[in-house]
Amino acid sequence: MVKEKTTKVIVVMPAYNASKTLRDTYEKIPHDLVDEIILVDDASRDGTQEKAQELGIPCIRHYHNLGYGGNQKTCYTEALRRGADIVIMIHPDGQYDPAFLGPIIEPISAGKADVVLGSRMLHKKKALEGGMPLYKFIANVFLTAVENIVLGNRLSEYHTGYRAYSRHFLETIPFMRNSDDFVFDTQVLVQATHFKMRICEIPVSTRYFKEASSINFGTSLVYGLKTLWVLVRYLAHRFRFFSCRLFLP
Repeated sequence: MVKEKTTKVIVVMPAYNASKTLRDTYEKIPHDLVDEIILVDDASRDGTQEKAQELGIPCIRHYHNLGYGGNQKTCYTEALRRGADIVIMIHPDGQYDPAFLGPIIEPISAGKADVVLGSRMLHKKKALEGGMPLYKFIANVFLTAVENIVLGNRLSEYHTGYRAYSRHFLETIPFMRNSDDFVFDTQVLVQATHFKMRICEIPVSTRYFKEASSINFGTSLVYGLKTLWVLVRYLAHRFRFFSCRLFLP
């Protein structure tokens, strides 16, 4: 893939205690496809900011931990401020392979999509081979099935952290109203459906290992319940039982 010269592509990296994996992730990014890289350090305690500075990565530091969603809010606000046309989120923990960046950009660059998801579940066997815990695999399949029924989509998963968004998309959805925790990602995709944005998927590989950040079983359970609650709020708004600010322009 050759990046359009008129299209500004910015990679954002929401980071928390990622000093051990940052260099490897950064060096695997296909830099010829990217105009800028921004790291947002969410009050890490392991020298993530210093590692970013060592690598020459522009870094914004939160001096208080805002959470995964709060980190993304800073990422996208800063990317838009810097004139991004396409924004790709890459986790600096090494779980997702930056080599897929080109295929993730392409549908937006070609005007075919507003959101592109790097899906681990298009080839489900590979997700397990990459080390995805079985309980996460089962929860992903279950939640995705419920989300597809409620939203009328046919996605293979809603819970990947490897994503690309168009500028138009980020300027349309009210992402600043979303949660500061992990359910932020779910809210974004429910908003995408509500605002009739085009979503597409590409298959990506993933790997789970000790240094890769991963939410535990308890946090995963809370995340699942919050995901279902977002769907309840969406249905209530859609059928006008009450108005939900997540789905207002």
